[in-house]
Amino acid sequence: MSYLTFLSVNKRWLVGGLLLTMFSGFGQTFFISLSSADLREEFDLSHGDFGLIYMLATLGSALVLPWVGRSVDSFPIQRVAAAVMIVLATFCIAMANVSSIWMLVFVIFGLRLSGQGMMTHTSQTAMGRWFSAQRGRAVSVANLGLPAAESIFPVLFVMIAGLVGWRLSWAIAAGVLLIFVLPTISWLLRQNRQPQNPDLGGRNAEGRQWTRGEVLRDPVFWAISCGTLAPPFILTAILFNQVYLVTLRGWTLELFAGAFVVMAMTSVISSLTCGALVDRFSARQLLPFLLLPLALACLVLAQIHAFPAVFAFMALLGISNGLNSTMSGALWAEIYGVRHIGAIRSIAVAMMVFASAAGPGLIGVLIDYRVPYDSQLVGMSVYCLLATAVLAYATWAVKNRVLFVT
Repeated sequence: MSYLTFLSVNKRWLVGGLLLTMFSGFGQTFFISLSSADLREEFDLSHGDFGLIYMLATLGSALVLPWVGRSVDSFPIQRVAAAVMIVLATFCIAMANVSSIWMLVFVIFGLRLSGQGMMTHTSQTAMGRWFSAQRGRAVSVANLGLPAAESIFPVLFVMIAGLVGWRLSWAIAAGVLLIFVLPTISWLLRQNRQPQNPDLGGRNAEGRQWTRGEVLRDPVFWAISCGTLAPPFILTAILFNQVYLVTLRGWTLELFAGAFVVMAMTSVISSLTCGALVDRFSARQLLPFLLLPLALACLVLAQIHAFPAVFAFMALLGISNGLNSTMSGALWAEIYGVRHIGAIRSIAVAMMVFASAAGPGLIGVLIDYRVPYDSQLVGMSVYCLLATAVLAYATWAVKNRVLFVT
């Protein structure tokens, strides 16, 4: 079917998935980090201190996610989505009232688990299960929620916080979730999309349907993860320390927040293009190209210190985000089948959360030890290039396994 027909026929589920992804933004690093300066001042924390707190809380959420994430295999998507949104709103209220370091650790844990973890996991699992031949397109549309959040939420938060303060801004976020988002998504997803049978659809559907244990024993899974975990690690590390970056470069936070619009635009274009390419060629064939835009983005940020660099960096980062989110949404179902996709994706998402936790912690410590930031960025770029070779090998391994393993 044509793209417009696909959107029209499936608009209920696609918009529901998009909104789930969009409002995961309240638990994403780009949103939480907007309050980092206030939190560090409130509790007298250094960049390294706050980075370690953020890392520990996010690691905790990553450890819990594989167990919580299995719920999408046991309960209807609609119920899981509603429960996750209520929990996320609760932790937004808790952030508005945070009063100690220990409470801050718990609040960040909850925001990361319910927002970055379960909101995106629920959306991606639904798209992977409900769509087959058009899975790439479905995932790419649902993923448009994140660039939408990145382009809207930072600017709104900076404006609202300037008027009412950062604490009340978090309370307003909770109100938006409970009053508007929860009823809307619940209505959109109240019907399952047909076909529902997880044994139907998907490039791997007629073949082997892997269990989570089998996936964890598969070397290809770990080889691919070496590449797919680089974007959350690097993206989170840079955006979490955005206040440090703009200070170092002599930019303004308003300039940096405004550049998120550029990232959102390129992410949309990249995601939609990648979705069509996934449906045509498969996610595994596109895998070797995943990290090239991110490698270039890090080099641009390291080598160019004038303010136009932030827009070039954000544009490349958006391309990387579009590729990574769309391919990761389709890749695991394509390689391992959809029967146990909730349990399998929960491991992948937990690892993604783990990577996003390690980034701020490591970079915060390096900043405290005065390791040049440009050197850190170059190191990130070099890793991306090395991981590209690993992804190329993984693509070859999957192809040969598909050909010779029944």
